[in-house]
Amino acid sequence: MKRKRSVHWLLLGLLLAGLLAHPALGLHAQSSLATDAINSSAADGTRGPNNGSPALTGARHPLYRLRKSDVVEVKFTFSPEFDQTATVLPDGFIDLKAVGDVFAEGSTIAELRDAVQKAYAGMLREPEVTVNLKDFEHPFFVAGGQVGHPGKYELRSSTTVAEAVAIAGGFTGQAKHSEVVLFRKVSVGIVETHVLNLKAMLASRNLEEDMELKPGDLLFVPQNRISKIRKFLPVASLSTFFTPAQF
Repeated sequence: MKRKRSVHWLLLGLLLAGLLAHPALGLHAQSSLATDAINSSAADGTRGPNNGSPALTGARHPLYRLRKSDVVEVKFTFSPEFDQTATVLPDGFIDLKAVGDVFAEGSTIAELRDAVQKAYAGMLREPEVTVNLKDFEHPFFVAGGQVGHPGKYELRSSTTVAEAVAIAGGFTGQAKHSEVVLFRKVSVGIVETHVLNLKAMLASRNLEEDMELKPGDLLFVPQNRISKIRKFLPVASLSTFFTPAQF
């Protein structure tokens, strides 16, 4: 009787070993283990290897960094005689009372505050400093060529090329509506160029291809061909050579 039971258990053991060795079942077992691990992580508040840490996933909303011509206001809580307003100079420094130059370009407001505290540490005991951004260069675009009012305009909200032309006074009578050029600086020494046919877009009442401007973009509206030679031809003979549809 004991021998039969031993054979029974031996056969059962071999059967279980075969089931576990099966690839599909092994994969299922691994999947179950992974699911259990995920559920366990969710229960204790973690989220995998990086736990959702912003330091590992990257900053979503980077802080503003100071640029040339930015204006900052520096205030001292216990030493108001050192309160001052400073401008980031072309060399990137700000000139502070009694301590001289402190490099500011590329720093965040918090980093500049720490630098100011360090600069005054030899003069004031544990200086308490507040730094505020008072003025900075606002986002802008430039419109040139055959527009009513060429110049530099603030880019306060979402603005397309057609809207920007309207802001700049619209097209002049000499404008080439079909070849509005958008220049966009990508990096140092590299500029993208896009040519937009605003005439066709407006005529078809379809502005899907009307590009949205980015800060620093330059719009240039060239002169049409007929206006280039107008001064060399009598007005009465212009219709002989050209028709408005060509432009």
